[in-house]
Amino acid sequence: MSRIGRLPVAIPAGVEVSVSPENIVTVKGAKGTLTLKVNSIITVKVEGAEVHVTRPNDDKPVKAMHGLYRKLIANMVEGVSKGFEKSLILNGVGYKATKQGKKLVLNLGYSHPVEIEEIPGITYECVSVTEVVVKGIDKELVGQMAANIRKVRNPDPYHVYGIRYKDEVIVRKEGKTGKK
Repeated sequence: MSRIGRLPVAIPAGVEVSVSPENIVTVKGAKGTLTLKVNSIITVKVEGAEVHVTRPNDDKPVKAMHGLYRKLIANMVEGVSKGFEKSLILNGVGYKATKQGKKLVLNLGYSHPVEIEEIPGITYECVSVTEVVVKGIDKELVGQMAANIRKVRNPDPYHVYGIRYKDEVIVRKEGKTGKK
């Protein structure tokens, strides 16, 4: 059995998990509600304060789905109770971020400021002029929006200018050398 799939998902206080007959898992918590359509091969049961995910056989695709759906449900439970966040650092001369209403405005050395709109379920927070935090309850959506912001100005390996994740390490490359 899958090492990840066989672990039960603990349901903390204040979180409600329900499974419909169509195999749609709904998780409600203090921060919001998330839903997930689970493949009909996988069985999801709520027993007490735990969610159990089981599979009918040991075929390779079924084993992969078993661990995947268990982790997706665990992320949903964590998202509605605690939430997720990703921190981004702007590194460069004159690079700064500000928040204007529901927009994140980035000045990154281009001839124009780059504006990124908030989407439902995602909020931006400017901790300082060079640090942006992306917050939300959906882990996939938070990661995607952080990646979209990072893509506006990827870090340069020669000067390390650009947008990087807070815990990311950029390996610097050596520049050209003179004649010998």
